[in-house]
Amino acid sequence: MAQPAWDEIRTAFQVARLGTVSGAAEVLGVHHATVIRHIDALEKTLGTKLFQRHARGYTPTEAGRDLLTVAQTTEEQFAQLSSRIKGQGEVVGGELTITSIAGIADLLVPLLTEFQELYPLVQVRFLTDMRVFRLDYGEAHVAIRAGATPEEPDNVAQPLPPIRTGLYASRGYIARHGQPKDESEFANHRFVCVDSETTRAPFYRWLRNTIPASAISFRGTEPAALEEAVLQGAGIGFSAVYKASANPDLVEILPPRPEWDAPLWIVTHVDLHRTRKVQAFLTHLKEAAKTWPV
Repeated sequence: MAQPAWDEIRTAFQVARLGTVSGAAEVLGVHHATVIRHIDALEKTLGTKLFQRHARGYTPTEAGRDLLTVAQTTEEQFAQLSSRIKGQGEVVGGELTITSIAGIADLLVPLLTEFQELYPLVQVRFLTDMRVFRLDYGEAHVAIRAGATPEEPDNVAQPLPPIRTGLYASRGYIARHGQPKDESEFANHRFVCVDSETTRAPFYRWLRNTIPASAISFRGTEPAALEEAVLQGAGIGFSAVYKASANPDLVEILPPRPEWDAPLWIVTHVDLHRTRKVQAFLTHLKEAAKTWPV
């Protein structure tokens, strides 16, 4: 079987990453017809469909996702080789994709900005989503995850300081509904909770096991919306200690408990872990984490 050309693989990588022919054509600086021709030729050479075509763009098949993994790693290795050949071994540049839980964006955005100031050739993509991004499919270089130790065999997991969490109410809520003395009075109060019975957050699991479902008066999916609901007096809810301690309008209902702590992990794929760009960011992240007010 003939070997596919690197240009065709690189084109497929950009289509898989961006999801559209036009986006790939713009990044590669070629006509969209060239992108389509490369994809068709590559699928013919490999004897399999790499993409499902639909009105919104191109979605990788399982074979396409496998190709994306190989192409992502090869792209990184070519970038490293190019830097060495040009005598620019210390240059850190190109796209750096970081994924994270949304609740700690206020901790990560400042350090990402500082990282770009140190390495101005880096283009940051910061993605926050409820889903777990697949590092083995090249969806990100670094993931910041919360919860149990990640166990994917091809990933490298390193700990970050856990986020301490307490239970709070706004002064406005207390003025209207009073302040519970202890857990025995919780059934008579209103609570803010995530809209998922299968949440991984230990403090929300505790809340659902402690209060009747009828006491949950406000549900949401986005951490920022839940925090705002507590601030506006919709009910009693959880907040990271470092955020609540900086807000004089919040009153502590229950102090943080060790079982409510949210362990944080830096996760990288073994194929990209040692690249200069990823190592530079990991060093910067770990140093910045030492000063986090958690």
